[in-house]
Order: sequence, then structure tokens, then C-alpha cells
Amino acid sequence: MTAVTFHTGVRPRVTVLAYDGMSAFEMGIVTEVFGLARPELNVGWYDLTICAEHPRKVRLLGGATLSTDHGLTAFASGDIVIVPGVSDVRADVSPGLVAALRRASARGARIVSICSGAFALAAAGLLDGRRAATHWRYADLLRQRYPRVRVDPDVLYVDEGDVLTGAGSAAGLDLCVHLVRRDFGPSVANAVARRLVIPPHRDGGQAQFIETPVIDDIDDSRITESMTWALANLDRPITVDRLARHAHMSTRTYLRHFRQCSGTSPIRWLISQRIQASLPLLETTTLSIDAIAATTGFETAVTYRHHFLRAMHTSPSAYRRAFRSAAPADAASP
Repeated sequence: MTAVTFHTGVRPRVTVLAYDGMSAFEMGIVTEVFGLARPELNVGWYDLTICAEHPRKVRLLGGATLSTDHGLTAFASGDIVIVPGVSDVRADVSPGLVAALRRASARGARIVSICSGAFALAAAGLLDGRRAATHWRYADLLRQRYPRVRVDPDVLYVDEGDVLTGAGSAAGLDLCVHLVRRDFGPSVANAVARRLVIPPHRDGGQAQFIETPVIDDIDDSRITESMTWALANLDRPITVDRLARHAHMSTRTYLRHFRQCSGTSPIRWLISQRIQASLPLLETTTLSIDAIAATTGFETAVTYRHHFLRAMHTSPSAYRRAFRSAAPADAASP
């Protein structure tokens, strides 16, 4: 079914589901992006309604409560219908919520999930045969419970047109700004991103590194020392043998310990770090792609483009254009 298209002056209706045990942050993401009035943007901004399966006070984490008079009928009536999570990823999704999601989908609404909300969409059959994102902790479980879903654990969100799924809770910000971009264009989306103090996000297929190990989280000091050395020398040729020597291990032992500590291989980690190091150069400098490739340790610009495309699902030049679409004169906007 074709997704709803909005025009200037029309206020898209956004409905979001509150549920017992949810984090206020998950609801706050949706409220911040779609609920705040933004008259300075001169567009028909969203009309947000918070709903619950059983209209009453919803208990949030930390002892707070949220009260709403809107139930599943209102929830299913939105143009954009958002499930920010589920209370238990191992429990069955209620028949009422499944039915509401199916009704909304049949009407042509865009169905959106954040984090564990993908389990509700999968239970409704809306993800069958499609790519979908969820929090990396739940990716394997989502595959097991719903084998017809093509779970992609390496992206912040997936846009399948009328169904969009996001990864962990904070990735919901990227997904919500992406929806703004779809509805109102890059200038409005960039303005919203600046007000949120986040970078304007790329199109939905452009992956971010959500599995790159953080050095502070690695317990083995020998591995962390070799990683720290590598980060300080990204512009130099670095081999696994050389990393192993810095860790005072044999290459075979180093490979085993590195994977145990980080969940990935040294080369894959190194490539991801080099790409990460290239992002601010693309965003904030006029260096050529060849110069950026050399600065971040890639042998050639061709090699850099190859790895960038595989990781980010776009080219370095396209990534740079996406960030440069926000005019420098706007940078001082509050």
C-alpha cells in the first residue's frame, strides 16, 4: 500500500502507543519531534495524539503515570502510527493491538516502530518478507520468533515505505527526523535536527556503526592498549600481526581474544574506525576524497569508497552533500 503523502497546510496525524512499563524517554522522542509546535517552519506541523490500549493511567518506569483518553480506535486512525516499544519482547502481542495495526496498515497509514516495538509489527504480519531493525539485543530473538522477517542488526533504522523500524531508543530520534525529511524536505528536517542538537541524519538505508566496540568497555588491557595505539595511528598501515605485537600476543591468540572482547575481528573494527574518523572530515572540511582516504589510512580512494559504501550504504560524496545541505548561515539558529 502506498504511504500517505502530505502537502503544505495539511497537518499529518501522528498517533503513538503508551504502555505499562515504558520509559518516558521513548515517548519523549516522539513528543519532542512531532508534538512541539514549530510555527517558525511555516508548514502544517504534525498533530500528535498519545493513545493506550486501555485508556487509563499508564504506569511509566520510575513510578510516574501518564493519562490519556484515547484508545486503540484513535491509535489506528493516525496517518503515522508509532509503537515505541513493547513491555515484554517474549510475550505475545495482544490481539487488540495486532488488529489495530492491521487496520491502520490497510488504510494506508505509515506504521513505525522504535526499539522493541518491531515485535508488535512482526506479530501483525507487517514485517513478513521485509527488512527490519530493532535494538541489537533483540535482533536474534526477533529472527527466532518471526523467521519471515529479514532482521538487519547493523542499521539505525529501515525505511520500507509504508513500514519503518528503528533500532535502540536513541535511534528513534534519527528515524523521527527521517520521517520529517520525507514529509517536509531536508531544509525542515535539518532545522529540527539543529534544534534537537543532533546531526541531520542520512536517508534510511545509510547504516551507522552500532556494534563498534568502545574501548572503555573492553576488560582485557592488552587488547585496549593495542586498540588505543591503532586509533592514534590510523593514517599508517596496520596489520593484525602489528596489533598482536603491541598486545604482546601471538597473532592467533590476539585474534581469539579480540573477538571474545569485542564481538568482531580486528580488521573489521579497524575499517569501521577509519570510516568513523572520516565522517567529521566529510562534514566539516573541503578535503578531497583522496586526501580523506589517505588521512584515515585507506590505501586508495577506491578502497575507501568501497568500504564506505558497504558500511554506510551511500558514497562519501553523497554523505558530504547530505550534511552540507544545512546552510552554514543557519548554524547559529537556536
